[in-house]
Amino acid sequence: MRLITILTGLVLACTVAADSNVKGIFGWVEKVAVGPERIVMSAKLDTGATTSSLHATSIHRFRRGGRRYVRFTLSDGNGVPGPELEQPLVRVVRIKQHSGDYERRPVIKLPVCLGDRERVVEFSLVDRSNFDQPVLLGRSALRGLALVDPEIETTTLPACRPAAS
Repeated sequence: MRLITILTGLVLACTVAADSNVKGIFGWVEKVAVGPERIVMSAKLDTGATTSSLHATSIHRFRRGGRRYVRFTLSDGNGVPGPELEQPLVRVVRIKQHSGDYERRPVIKLPVCLGDRERVVEFSLVDRSNFDQPVLLGRSALRGLALVDPEIETTTLPACRPAAS
């Protein structure tokens, strides 16, 4: 059975490589670089989730010049607080909890680097300190970018080129 899985993966990889829109094959857990500071964090690649979420603390919404913003502290999930960031508020989502209650979360956009692929992703901000990975990348972030193999993890490290100044 394992040989069939490997052969199927190789055929799929060759087929995908022939396409001009090549998707990378990644494991269900990968290292990603997030934000302008490119903080390296562990991410769960979750095709069962629609949206992405990011571990943040000290989340405060405010207005500046008539625009809505969010100030938050980004954390890599190891208990060490990272930089404080301010980003425009894109929207607020209502997330249903396992308990059945709803939680309202601010959504911001940040660049994320997965392997050598980078894109701007909408993240809901939430305290993910009770989760193993501080980042969850959902279907919206992975669409057209990645194929997820649930049998593997950490296939690569973030290797995106620095943004042009």
